[in-house]
Order: sequence, then structure tokens, then C-alpha cells
Amino acid sequence: MRITFWGAAGTVTGSRFLVETSTARVLVDCGLFQGVKSVRSRNWDPFPIDPASLDAVVLTHAHVDHSGFLPGLVRDGFTGRIWCTSGTAALCRILLPDAAHLQEEDAERANRRHSSRHTPALPLYTQADAGSALRLLHPVAFGDDVAPAPGLTARFSPVGHILGASCVRLDDGATTILFTGDVGRAHDPVMRPPAPPLPADHVVTESTYGNRRHDTIDPADQLAEVAARTLGRGGTLLVPVFAVGRAQVVLHLLARLRAEGRLPDVPVYLNSPMAVNATELFVAHPEDHRLTPAECRAMCAGVEFVRTAEESIALNDRSGPMIVLAASGMATGGRVLHHLERLAPDRRSTILFTGYQAAGTRGEALLAGVDRIKLYGEYVPVRAEVLGIDTLSAHADGPELIRWLGGMGGRPRSASIVHGEPAAADALRRDLRDTLGWDTSVPAHGDSVEL
Repeated sequence: MRITFWGAAGTVTGSRFLVETSTARVLVDCGLFQGVKSVRSRNWDPFPIDPASLDAVVLTHAHVDHSGFLPGLVRDGFTGRIWCTSGTAALCRILLPDAAHLQEEDAERANRRHSSRHTPALPLYTQADAGSALRLLHPVAFGDDVAPAPGLTARFSPVGHILGASCVRLDDGATTILFTGDVGRAHDPVMRPPAPPLPADHVVTESTYGNRRHDTIDPADQLAEVAARTLGRGGTLLVPVFAVGRAQVVLHLLARLRAEGRLPDVPVYLNSPMAVNATELFVAHPEDHRLTPAECRAMCAGVEFVRTAEESIALNDRSGPMIVLAASGMATGGRVLHHLERLAPDRRSTILFTGYQAAGTRGEALLAGVDRIKLYGEYVPVRAEVLGIDTLSAHADGPELIRWLGGMGGRPRSASIVHGEPAAADALRRDLRDTLGWDTSVPAHGDSVEL
């Protein structure tokens, strides 16, 4: 059995792992690259393997850095099944068409504003491509042994993080590999804790926060303090959110604060059709999260869902005090950019990030304290307060990953550390070696490991 790392190696995005046996060729995850331009540009490179040669794709979860290139893969010749959990399939039906819509919208805007170096600017893929990919989704249940390709079995096990998220163990009868996907947290305010990892001969583990320890402060307290300060000076609290996962956590915390009388009575808007649809899925998938039906209803009460482009434009013309949640979480695209264009120069307002910011993203630059950002081809001054809340991360930190992996019930022969910036990946490599005695390595893009 061989693994080749065609993504998420040396970077935190673009998960794409090719698994080859004597009888099968399977791709684990098929994500978009995000962050610095040299990494993003890989989205436009020819796919490193012939998509038509793949027997199947196995998805750990629906976030676009794990699923977002599926439309391109199908357009370029993949015709097999895409194996995933039912929660992941449900989210992909929301995420992939929305991602394609944003691709088309960005290309149209670039052509209209002449802000692209390419004439004409083209989308990475289209909504028609996304539709073709969705027709190949094949949902399965957690815990079932399934056969995605000849001579290969797979089992999905829940890891928290977002609805449907899983680690996946592949078994060819002689060797087993466990792909952790993105591992959630034991005490997440919304998602259930990860199930213990399945034993395996080799582990491919994420390391997003491999060199960090999350703060233990209650995120509701932090959110209440930031909201009170911003709204008290008449500003807008703008929260760039990941439409799947983080948006729902923030809505839940706002509902808590409202119920406790700790949130000023101001309008709250969720400006992301994808986040609106994802929020509604929580009622349909109670097995994945901690929220009761009453808490799901409270999460949506008092929140105005902004669905249409016209409603979004009208919202951007309003002034504070108010709270606006808008995608995307790293401010790489989507409706949050329109809000940033108006609110970044406003000293009364606050831009509050609630999750990981990959290198090269606007979110990373804003948290680093830049005094201007580039939006739609022009620079906009940054005078608003910019803050981050690390305690809302949906990723396990370094010590949490060590504890979770240590519960495997046996030591793997080897482990590959992926899905992290170089410092984070290397820190987790050392900690796994020193704490658990694992044989660990950090593969580079395009490296292969023979098992």
C-alpha cells in the first residue's frame, strides 16, 4: 500500500491523499488550496493524477479545503462514487453549489471591474460541475464496513468538528491506514466529542494547532465583552464565519447571551445563504451535536437570515449598532468582503475572527495588524478594532490531539503529520515521538510513503 500526499503537506489546506494498492486507487479528500498565492495557484494546476483512473473518493468531511475540488475532479473525468457520511453528503449539497456560485460570481466581477490579469477571467469550476459531483455522493453510516474499491474496505468514525466529520480507516487485508481528517474537541460547545480513534498500522493526522494550546476562557464571556464594547460605541460587530460549523457555534453563544440578558438588544444578521442552510441541518442531524431541539430553535430566534443578493446589499447600507455574521471565515471571499469594504475604515466597529487563519489570507493579515487590505483590486484602510477568539476553534490543539491519538489502543508502525503549517506539523511530530513513542514524519507535497 502506498500513500502520496498531493495536498495538505506543508500547508493547512488542500487535503488530497492518493492511496494505491495492488487492486485499487482511491483519493482521500479532494480539497481546495487556500492562503498564499503560491499555494492557491495549485488549484489551477493540472490534477497530478488522471481523475478517470480513480476507483473512488473517500471524504472525511465537507469543509471546502477537504471537498471543494470535487467539481473539478468530476469535470476532468472522475466517474466513481464519492463515499462519505450522511452528514457530509448533506453539507456538500449546500457547500459545493455555493462554492461554484462564488467562483462564477468572482469571475464575473473581475471581468466587469477589469481587476484580473486574465482576459476573460474564468471560474475554477461551474455550478453545473458541482451538480455533476453531487450525483456521485454515496452516503454511509458511521461504523459500517464498506468497500469503496476492489480489495479495500473503509470504516468511518465520528470526530466532532462539524456535522458528519469522520476519521476513516482503510484496510486492504494486510495493512490499515487511519486518516484523522480534522479532529474536533472534547468540550466543544456544540459538537459531540470525537470517538476514540480506530487502531491502525499507519496514521495520517492533521496538525492545524499542533504547536498551540487553546485558551480555557469561556468564549461566551469573550464574545459578550467584545459585543458590549463595540455596540456601546455605536459600531457594528462583524464576525467572519465559516458557514459550516463556526456560524452555528457563534449563533448558539449569542442565543445563550441573549437568554442570560448579557447581549444588548440589537439586530443580528446571518448573511450567508450557505450558513443559513447549514444551520437548518442541525435539526436533521441530532446525532452529531449536543444541542437540544429547543436550543436549535433558540439559535435561530431573533436572527435575520439574509438570503438574496439584494438583501445583502441593503444590509451593507445599514449602520450599527448591530451584529453581522458573514462568510467566509478567513475573509478570502464571499459576502464578508462587502462588509469589510465598508466597516474596516470605521473606528467604531470591530472585526472578530473566530477560527484558524491560514497563512496568506486576509484574516491572517488583519490579525497581524495591517493598516490596509486589498478588496476588489483596491486598498481599503483598516481603522476598525480587529480581534480573534481562539477558544472557538473546532480543531483540537496539540495536547488534545496527543490525548486523542493516545487512546488508539495500540501503537501504529508509523505516522505522517499533515494539514498544518510547517512549525505546527513539526511540533506535533516531536510531541508524538516524545510522548507516545511514535515513528513520525512530515511529508512534503508530492511525497510518497510505502507501507
